[in-house]
Order: sequence, then C-alpha cells, then structure tokens
Amino acid sequence: MPEKKTSTKAAPKATKAATKAENLSGTKVGVVESDKRTKTRRVVVNYLSQHPKYGKFIRQRTVLQVHDENNESHSGDIVEVTPCRPISKTKSWKLVRIVERRAELAAAIASVKEVQ
Repeated sequence: MPEKKTSTKAAPKATKAATKAENLSGTKVGVVESDKRTKTRRVVVNYLSQHPKYGKFIRQRTVLQVHDENNESHSGDIVEVTPCRPISKTKSWKLVRIVERRAELAAAIASVKEVQ
C-alpha cells in the first residue's frame, strides 16, 4: 500500500490582530445617554426585532452601564463597547473606542444659538 504523505508544516500561529479581533467579539455600538458618574457611562443600544407572530418590526433598546477608565466619552457620543468581567453589580461592559464625538458638536450648536 502506498503511504500517505503528511505535511510537516506547523499550523500558522494566530497574529495579534486576529487575537484582538476574537476578544472584541460581541461588541455593540450605542449612544452615551448619561455621563454624570465618574468612570461610568450609560449607553443605549437601539435595535429592531421582529414580532414572532405578526412579523412587524419593533424598535427596542438595551441600556448598558459601561466602564470608561479615562472619562473620555460624553453625553451624545457614539461609542463601541465590549463585554468584560463584572466590575460592579451592574457594570460588565468596557468602552473600546469613541466612534463619533457628537457632544462637542451639540455644545457648539448650543453656543451658536445662545449668541443669536
């Protein structure tokens, strides 16, 4: 019987980028609703779900308590969050990045309206 040739090459190792992407699975994008507490943000994630019986799409939302170590985000910003170990009773999400800073834009618009 002829012997089967087996590859002696080792399997490719996971790169740092691939490992980091695996860690970011389950990320969500939402809007910061409240930034009144230190190192904690209240982020609202809006989504659509279909009614099981009638098929109508229903707007729903999830409110997450997010850990923001450096107090970078402010109310109105669009942020990306990822699950983490529980930090407190209600906080088990961490801020990954600020997708868009809308707080500064809102403040600028408000100041222009005050001048007029």
